[in-house]
Amino acid sequence: MNSTVDELKVAEDKVDHLLGEEYEHAPVPMAARRSAFSVTMVWVGFPMIITGAMTGSILVLGMGFSRALIAMIIGNLIMLAYVGLLGHLGVKSGMNFGLIASQVFGRKGYVLASGLLSSLLLGWYAVQTGITGALISSTYNLNYVAMTVIAGLLYIGITFVGVRGLHYIGMISAPLFVILGVWVAGHAASTTTWSAIYNYAGNNGVATMSMGVGLTVVIALFIDAGTVTADFNRWAKTPAASFGATFSAFPFANIVAMMVGGVMTAALATPNANPFGADNMFGYMNKMQLGWLSVLAFLFLYINLGSVCSHCLYNASTGWSRITGTHMRLMAVVLGVIGIAIAAGNVWAFFIQWLSLLGIVAPPIGAIIIVDKYITRPEVNTATADWRAPAFIAWAVGSVVAFIVEEVMPGLSTAISAMVVAGIAYWALAALKVRKLQTA
Repeated sequence: MNSTVDELKVAEDKVDHLLGEEYEHAPVPMAARRSAFSVTMVWVGFPMIITGAMTGSILVLGMGFSRALIAMIIGNLIMLAYVGLLGHLGVKSGMNFGLIASQVFGRKGYVLASGLLSSLLLGWYAVQTGITGALISSTYNLNYVAMTVIAGLLYIGITFVGVRGLHYIGMISAPLFVILGVWVAGHAASTTTWSAIYNYAGNNGVATMSMGVGLTVVIALFIDAGTVTADFNRWAKTPAASFGATFSAFPFANIVAMMVGGVMTAALATPNANPFGADNMFGYMNKMQLGWLSVLAFLFLYINLGSVCSHCLYNASTGWSRITGTHMRLMAVVLGVIGIAIAAGNVWAFFIQWLSLLGIVAPPIGAIIIVDKYITRPEVNTATADWRAPAFIAWAVGSVVAFIVEEVMPGLSTAISAMVVAGIAYWALAALKVRKLQTA
């Protein structure tokens, strides 16, 4: 048994030497940090995806174009602040999310926060892999399971390369999306007027989604990956490079993706459009019935969703490797196989429910870390306890309030409610502790 473990460790060390160390258990040293361009490519290739365009379509169908545009802008500015602050912690310390979370939630307590987010990100990997298989299967009449397995294996390969793999897939995926996305949006817009697009009122002329729900959809789309942003931003050399990379994702890349879907949906005004079926940019390209464009669309789908899947699997693998004391690449293979099995079971169909769950449980984690590291305990750089009760109490309060908001006040944003309430609760608990110490 020991010899097998030793052999596995030797093999992992050889792979790390060949592909580069991923620093799962220690801060990234400055000598290993990557260029501002590289970190930007990692981030810009993440949100600029067809799923973002689908989300833009959902927003426009539910809110109408003008109100959806407002939700996109406000939601992405909130994400810029949220991810920017958390990313700064990564570049300042060189630590990944798990290492930073251990200072806030405790040496043992961080496992709950990191394990939850890593599992949710594994779910995202499965969702996006399933969407790849479903769209390829329905469009080209190919076997769904086979296409899903092929996609999943390709995405595992990208993740296995490490942060370099995310850099390279971003360099290919983002420009390709811009070219094809702008063409699709422009071609669809040419069938009507920009005035008609802007004044599009929603599906069948009816807006059914509130601004609060719209904001939650925008925020929840990347709130989990945004919370573990230190996994990416720890590779930046300077705070400016970290912020620039974050800005390339939120608002730039995310709004570009959402606008492609939103403009296309408003321009075509298809009754009861199904963005997860054929009513998306992938389906639009195939409807042109041009052989070369269909081939390009096929390749584009695998490359584009390969970007988001590899990012999600990287985050999940980094988190679980820290928890289990193993290597990121080993966990990428193990978790990737699990994700493929889940995707083959059609889990992507629960996309909206998934966003709802993320809007409740994920935002409090990042809000608590921000308050802790910037306001209440900025001087603390190590884990001081196994479990830190204030962090878990604030997390529970924020999530419970968000659940109540979703059930009782559906017009408000669960994501923003969870974030704000958890942050205030954590700050209040810290202030109460200080007051007790002063009066003791």
